[in-house]
Amino acid sequence: MVKYAVITGASKGIGFAMAVALAKENFNLIICARTSTDLKLAVENIQTENPKITIDAYIIDVSKPPQLESFVEKIKIRTSYIDVLVNNAGLFIPGNITDELEGALEQMMLTNVYSVYHLTRGLLPLIKNAKRGHIFNLGSVAGTRAYTNGGSYSISKFALHGFSQNLREELKPFNIKVTTVIPGATWSASWEGFEAPVERLMQADDIAQMMVATLSLSNAAVVESITLRPQLGDL
Repeated sequence: MVKYAVITGASKGIGFAMAVALAKENFNLIICARTSTDLKLAVENIQTENPKITIDAYIIDVSKPPQLESFVEKIKIRTSYIDVLVNNAGLFIPGNITDELEGALEQMMLTNVYSVYHLTRGLLPLIKNAKRGHIFNLGSVAGTRAYTNGGSYSISKFALHGFSQNLREELKPFNIKVTTVIPGATWSASWEGFEAPVERLMQADDIAQMMVATLSLSNAAVVESITLRPQLGDL
């Protein structure tokens, strides 16, 4: 049976690594990202290595409700079921609650929480149609403990973890697994210019490999959360 995976923020970082990993597992991909050039390059790279799968790619800003709704409708036209949903798109604006930019909380809640909530609700009928399924919500160690300069980003990730745990409880009877992914510092373009050695950071593929590994478990088992940190500790 043909397998379908939906991934947000799939042009870079963990989202791209997960798209590559699932393509190797013969999943057809439905992906989105905000930047057309990055998305086009990602599709070309994945398709070249995996010519037998299909890739539907859309330029979407998940923080914009009309665009998110349009994405859901496009997915429903493409397929009647979904096997894997990866809620990866996220936004990080550094700062402390006391002095961060006005509107930072609203921006990050829109991207990091509200978009995940609405996209998941919109696609749940398709995931239930598959009579199985796995939802991955990309959290952060910032959603497990407070830290300086975390501010509203940390607040949004704490909220996402709460959403993910509630979703896990609700979907138990439907044979749909929910995993919260909690990575520490992972290399991406946002770390460019960082003074510490690059080898201090995890690679996006490290995260993707662990996520894909959970898909091979029996129906009786679920990994509720995956926490990965740099070997030498948090940065």
